[in-house]
Amino acid sequence: MYARDNDSGAHLVQEQPTPAQVSSAVDAFRMLSDATRLRLMWLLSSGELDVTSLARAVGVPRPSVSQHLAKLRLAGLVTTRRDGRRVLYRARDSHVRALIAEALSHADHEVFHLPRHD
Repeated sequence: MYARDNDSGAHLVQEQPTPAQVSSAVDAFRMLSDATRLRLMWLLSSGELDVTSLARAVGVPRPSVSQHLAKLRLAGLVTTRRDGRRVLYRARDSHVRALIAEALSHADHEVFHLPRHD
């Protein structure tokens, strides 16, 4: 998202994101604005888990977890893989894992009053 400055050609300036990029980012943040979904994504950032394991880990009934996972999947934040009769979920890719890690790192700084990074 960088382009050469029109005046000298030597400097790089940051371009504005396109409407499609902004819409996609807003959709992702909307999905992550729910506490249960964020907790699920944190777990899925570490590896594959099935609905039963996720429900147990977050203390939410399986049907509710299934509904959250369906939304996350439609939003493109998680992927699935069949393992026999089980369906395993995981964070889609390194971008999604980094987004979750950064959001929770920011929360650490807010909650524990840690020094800011430049």
